[in-house]
Amino acid sequence: MGASVPTLRYHCVEVIGGPHACATAQALKGQRVLSADAPRLPLETCDKSADCRCVFRHFDDRRRGPRRADERGELADPWAYTERRKKYSARRETDFD
Repeated sequence: MGASVPTLRYHCVEVIGGPHACATAQALKGQRVLSADAPRLPLETCDKSADCRCVFRHFDDRRRGPRRADERGELADPWAYTERRKKYSARRETDFD
């Protein structure tokens, strides 16, 4: 029995056009699509289907780069480390009598 490969929920692909890619492949450049929704290669509207060299680049996730502030090296909440209370604020008229 072989080990089962876990399916990734957001596995996606990007169409990488070959050296002389058709206009449709060039239009899809940089767009990630869920694997289940990906078009078949060669693309239906490809005018160079006999010489098509397009391939899929696979990704585990559709998202690109770090999304959270701490992953980008930034403070998650810039106000978290700032004291915002005033030191001597009078709440009643009699506080400073």
